[in-house]
Amino acid sequence: MGEQRTVTLKVTGMTCAACSNRIEKALNKMDGVEANVNLAMEKATVKYDPAKQSVADIQTKIVNLGYGVATEKVTLDIEGMTCAACATRIEKGLNRLEGVTSAAVNLATNSAVVEYNEGIVSIEDILEKIKKLGYKGQIRNEEQDQADRREALLKQKQRQLAISSLLSLPLLYTMIAHMPFDTGLPMPHLLMNPWFQLLLATPVQFYIGGPFYTGAYRALRNKSANMDVLVALGTSAAYFYSLYEAFKTLGNPEYMPRLYFETSAVLITLVLLGKYFETLAKGRTTEAISKLMSLQAKEATVIRNGEEMKIPLEEVAIGDTILVKPGEKIPVDGTVIAGVSSVDESMITGESIPVDKKEGDPVIGATINQNGMLTIRAEKVGKDTALANIIKIVEEAQGSKAPIQRMADVISGIFVPIVVGIAAVAFIIWYFFVTPNDLPKSLEVAIAVLVIACPCALGLATPTSIMVGTGKGAEKGILFKGGEYLEGTHKVNAVLLDKTGTVTKGKPEVTDVLKFRDDMLDYAVSAESASEHPLAHAIVEFGKKQGISAKPLEHFAAIAGHGIEAAIDGKTVLVGTRKLMRERSVETDSHEKEMIELEQQGKTAMLVAINGELAGIIAVADTVKESSKEATQTLKQMGIDVYMVTGDNRRTAEAIADQVGIDHVFAEVLPEDKANIVAELQKQGKRVAMVGDGINDAPALAKADIGMAIGTGTDVAIETADVTLVGGDLSHIPQAIELSRKTMKNIRQNLFWALFYNSIGIPVAAAGLLEPWIAGAAMAFSSVSVVTNALRLKRVKL
Repeated sequence: MGEQRTVTLKVTGMTCAACSNRIEKALNKMDGVEANVNLAMEKATVKYDPAKQSVADIQTKIVNLGYGVATEKVTLDIEGMTCAACATRIEKGLNRLEGVTSAAVNLATNSAVVEYNEGIVSIEDILEKIKKLGYKGQIRNEEQDQADRREALLKQKQRQLAISSLLSLPLLYTMIAHMPFDTGLPMPHLLMNPWFQLLLATPVQFYIGGPFYTGAYRALRNKSANMDVLVALGTSAAYFYSLYEAFKTLGNPEYMPRLYFETSAVLITLVLLGKYFETLAKGRTTEAISKLMSLQAKEATVIRNGEEMKIPLEEVAIGDTILVKPGEKIPVDGTVIAGVSSVDESMITGESIPVDKKEGDPVIGATINQNGMLTIRAEKVGKDTALANIIKIVEEAQGSKAPIQRMADVISGIFVPIVVGIAAVAFIIWYFFVTPNDLPKSLEVAIAVLVIACPCALGLATPTSIMVGTGKGAEKGILFKGGEYLEGTHKVNAVLLDKTGTVTKGKPEVTDVLKFRDDMLDYAVSAESASEHPLAHAIVEFGKKQGISAKPLEHFAAIAGHGIEAAIDGKTVLVGTRKLMRERSVETDSHEKEMIELEQQGKTAMLVAINGELAGIIAVADTVKESSKEATQTLKQMGIDVYMVTGDNRRTAEAIADQVGIDHVFAEVLPEDKANIVAELQKQGKRVAMVGDGINDAPALAKADIGMAIGTGTDVAIETADVTLVGGDLSHIPQAIELSRKTMKNIRQNLFWALFYNSIGIPVAAAGLLEPWIAGAAMAFSSVSVVTNALRLKRVKL
């Protein structure tokens, strides 16, 4: 297998699970292609080997199956064109760009209309291509965004539904005449006229219902069957039988025709109503993405050629100098090069307390600058920013397929042909045995079977819950990389926590200061100010908070593994271990008890000596996160075993474990052995979630059943993990497991009701106990009920 690429294509024309299954099977039969088609999101995620297939081949395959591949269209204003050759050059360059369907450049209007597939190429890529060609492009303001397109689709469905309802209501009223009892309601003669009914029913059947015929033709042409086949068969049977009855009145005016125009028209109207509500509900399942995208700034204030200018976010380039005023969103990821402020990063990290920023500190795009002017250098823009990566993870997770979906796929793949067979058998039994030669009644039964058996609910049962579940997780700062991980997390019964940076903050802090002379801390802070060691930084930071200013150093030397030596104000200052003090003949035995007590608490005790005499002890520890103890207790209450793994000595490790309530500790473990610990637990029958943040955790994260990366950790850890905990809050671990449990429960509910509904509905319809229009209403609202049930996940408490 050669190089693998992944594209996401928007597929149009799918109406039920049978459609998505057929596309998926056909694509997977292509050499070098692995596809996953999601009905709820109307997307196909395709991995392919470019040496064997191209994106064009994949798109052609989808189109040949009778479906479409949706493209986006954008109008760009282009600067720098001087002649027709410029326009031709840009047009050719864009048309060669993979993912661009067509590009038309107009010199007269200095614009380009580009049709492209956003799963393959982005707006940023298109603008970058124009830039490389020597021109400048920017998006024209009237570009219609995704929300507008969804709104337009809803309005289109509303119009169709309004027309269909207007034409169907008079026909629905005629059903009163078919009642077995007298309703007392007037029945105008015109409504019973077969030609008037034909006039009302025909636009509904062929104009409003046209897409069902198109979809059915495509399916049958590809030797398959879907919901469109069921609807087209059922409504056509009712319509054409009624038409046949109407023609019989031409030769015999006294003949009382048995008309079922109302059945076909009302069925189509009810299906449209169901699809409208389904579209409405499905729009709400993608709110998580919309909310994330709304966090982005729309424009940025950059300094170019010494001038301040506001430009669209898409035009910010790496290396740009950006001004961010108080109250503004930071537009892209970068580094502060001037200014001091505090930044609200809660929307990305979940940390509610604003973070102080000064020169040299990193900043994250979409966070809010609170009280000072910041000048930053852009380092990550467009699809490389932290927010863009979060959006990408959520989109990919929502488009992925959980293993439980395979069962629904298998069932829905064979469902429609079986239903057509059942309808045919029901028709034969009724026509020849139950009500001999009664064609209308036999047709009624067959139509009811066809209509009630739509597999839409089955196809939507899993993906909608996955979409809402991953969206809910994203809101909480829990990013699942795929549906399979959202499903797998609920099986976890053992959590293995890395210590440094996961259970603890990963940043040493001064916890205790024992002074044997008053100026000890002043000399210790001054001496450590020249050291790069993390423990030295902790002492210096502590000193700053105490208002201590570092004294000038006359001499400084780091003694590897032992500490430091410095000369300040003519005095010799030592900071370090017992061994360093012994080597320099500093007496420490009288304070050994205090040092042992500190070390038993998991702290590192550093001795400070001035001119050969012990002046004090400074204890430094990697302090435990506030959320660690509560998270551990919650996991235990959920019946999950909690373990901690660390390279630290056992005494320090057990002291930390005692603080947070962890009973099982693996101490003095080499980084490469962490994966072996995971394997050891798995051999004991445990389903292990490994939680870590460092590069050395990556093998264990990959080995675990579920790898959870602390989002404040390294990119390698996040890339390797299955779940990312954005803010580093350990309470997200039990929340992730609980969300997985509730999502799986929701999926099982959806699958149960979808299967139960069909297994009950089909026999009832075959027994002649269901009017076709009632079957249509039940079928339409079954899909809506599944999506509505999935939306309940938005309200779950974690």
